Amino acid sequence: MKKTFAVGLGACAIALAFAAKDPVIMTVNGVDVPKSEFEYLYNKNSQQQVNPQTLDEYVEMFKLYKMKVADARAEGIDTMASFRREADQYRHELAAPYLADSLFLNSLVKEAYDRSKEEVEAYHIMLFKPRDPSMVDAARNRVDSIRQLLLNGADFADLATRFSQDRGSSAKGGRMGWMVANSYPYAFEVAAYNLPEGQISDVIDSGVGFHVLKGGKRRPARGKVKAAHILKLTQGKSDADKKKAKAEIDSLYQLVIANPATFNHIASTNSEDPGSARQGGVLPAFGTGEMVAEFDSVAFALADNEISEPFATSYGYHIIKKIGSEPIASMESIKPRLLARITSPQDPRFLMVRENQTKKLAKKHKGSLNEKNLQALRNDVKTLGLDSALYAKWNAAPQADMQVFAVNGKSTKLADVVENLSRIQLPASAYAVKEFDNVVDMLYNRELVNAEEDALLTEQPDYANLLREYVDGSLLYEVSVRKVWDKAAKDTEGLKAYFEANRDNYKWAEPRAKGFLVQALNDSVGNLVRERAAALPADSLISTIRKEFKGKAAIDRVLVSKGTNAMVDNIMFGGPESAPTNSKYTVYFMINPRLVNEPEEVADVKGMVTSDYQNEFQQAWENELRKKYPVTVNEKVLRKVKK
Repeated sequence: MKKTFAVGLGACAIALAFAAKDPVIMTVNGVDVPKSEFEYLYNKNSQQQVNPQTLDEYVEMFKLYKMKVADARAEGIDTMASFRREADQYRHELAAPYLADSLFLNSLVKEAYDRSKEEVEAYHIMLFKPRDPSMVDAARNRVDSIRQLLLNGADFADLATRFSQDRGSSAKGGRMGWMVANSYPYAFEVAAYNLPEGQISDVIDSGVGFHVLKGGKRRPARGKVKAAHILKLTQGKSDADKKKAKAEIDSLYQLVIANPATFNHIASTNSEDPGSARQGGVLPAFGTGEMVAEFDSVAFALADNEISEPFATSYGYHIIKKIGSEPIASMESIKPRLLARITSPQDPRFLMVRENQTKKLAKKHKGSLNEKNLQALRNDVKTLGLDSALYAKWNAAPQADMQVFAVNGKSTKLADVVENLSRIQLPASAYAVKEFDNVVDMLYNRELVNAEEDALLTEQPDYANLLREYVDGSLLYEVSVRKVWDKAAKDTEGLKAYFEANRDNYKWAEPRAKGFLVQALNDSVGNLVRERAAALPADSLISTIRKEFKGKAAIDRVLVSKGTNAMVDNIMFGGPESAPTNSKYTVYFMINPRLVNEPEEVADVKGMVTSDYQNEFQQAWENELRKKYPVTVNEKVLRKVKK
């Protein structure tokens, strides 16, 4: 079931949408143009011009504009798949702000922000979600079995050590440490923040794996710390080297305590963390959980400008100087990032946003799901899975004609749903049923969104005007490429003939230097280029020299007046000697150099000739349009146009 914006009928549909209250100002090739469209474009055009056109002048230009759009439709440009895709995409992007439920989105942002005011201690037991869909249910059931053991009094730390596949926390009895909001998968984070201390959660599907959590302690969010450190590495070293590192860090500590102002200099010359050493030991601001636990606890415990005693982590020995603290971000500063995350299809809240949108639009556009037929198909998915056998069964009569949902009285059949499901192959499982429901919800939402976008044409004049302007403007561009720009630019023989017939129109006020400018590594290479060039025709000279002398010489066709190029000035106009523009070359010269007083060939003035030749095509096309497409103007309505 694919619904695309019918750009071929778009102008008519939009015009008809306002017919009742929007009088027709003109008719072009049988298509009515509403006063609102003309007035919108006329005023926009007037605002963009230094010397705005009079109304009569604009009317003539507008007629031609609409004739060209009519010609584009006659050429079938509006039916091209690429054009329809682009127009469809623009329609969706333009409609997005009208479709967004700001109240609901703001509630999700507030929920996320409110969590950021607190940090919670997280404990979990996790099994990764298998890549093989047939094993997903088994993994979930195994975690559920672990949960039942916990509810029956089993020791959480013991089970975490034995069964959890999160190696970072399993060795610590499942303790992940303190977590900050908006850093973990949504379902996991909500469970951790809502779980009372000591209580056991339901099985949580984070997308990455299945988890059972134990509630931990809470504390106010601490924000971020800005700090500098000095590190002496011990990781992977012998006991003797570790002892040496400890002695070195102790010595450095005595130096920085004696003169704290030297901390950054000592860090830059002695720290074995090269990244921060280059910055005088300064680290990017970090929050809870971003550093190893020992480093985290010391840094947050220091007062501003206080220097810690040496302490050990798994990396080595550190001395920290706390520079300052950053409070948690304000709602205003964090809102854009939260919105981007919430509305990303990878975030579970995206489905919540879609579900909320579906409910609202279903009420407005008389949307309804046929639960009886959906349940029948859902039951088959449970037993057959999503595979060719199920698709064959439900894509044949009479099942194929059964209704899945309806929007504004228009039914979507099971055959349409199967068409969108058929790319999915999953064995019978709860996971397959979930995927089926997700596809149905997506299709139902898509149809409701299309209905709402159609409704916007009558409800939101700004939306209708912008959409129509985009579609017609795109049609105008594509048809102009066909009828004028490419037609003239690609007509090589025609350009030559036009130039020869109009030579007198292309004159120069001063002579030009013409030839091929060469830059070479040295005189030897330059001589080789000269010898090779002597044996080559002009039309292959540049491509051959560039290929055969790649990296050793550069060659370009030049046609320049005095003062344009210093190297050419030196060779042709008696200018001072100049260095090559490319520093790796040492010599330059010209092949076939000469001064020409007027253009010798069309290539010498190709841009000007092409532009003039296009104007010839443009004029001929416009004369043809005036004969081909009838236009009638409602003068009475035109007189009411407001500037």
